Amino acid sequence: MSLFSFVKEAGEKLKDLLMPGNANAGEQLKDHISKVGLGNPNVHATVDGDKLTITGEVASQEEREKIILAAGNIAGVASVDDQMTVSGPVVVASRFVVVKKGDTLSAISLEVYGDANQYNKIFEANKPLLKDANKIYPGQTLRIPE
Repeated sequence: MSLFSFVKEAGEKLKDLLMPGNANAGEQLKDHISKVGLGNPNVHATVDGDKLTITGEVASQEEREKIILAAGNIAGVASVDDQMTVSGPVVVASRFVVVKKGDTLSAISLEVYGDANQYNKIFEANKPLLKDANKIYPGQTLRIPE
């Protein structure tokens, strides 16, 4: 149960998601989660300005983190209030890193692991949100597994 900050100007644009009083925000977010390849988790979302609050139950910490990233990497979202519970075993949470201009997965890997060749570990941890290891953008937030 945490509040995660994101770069508000970065990310995929979802029409009308953050409109005041959007009664369909939860369904729009679930559709987005499904479209990025995370299935159809039992979560619900509410919108308050540029903050998304996500509630519900997920099967794993990994699923929880990927849903947070799918929500936070939407243009206009400045924060995600994670109110989800995990039904499966609780494991150490990954840390998140924001991509800077000029970053590559190899450069991020070198910075966090001390080894540029560990980039695939980051790529795999962010699938299906990432489809290509060479396609990341400034402002995007990525999971960094331990």
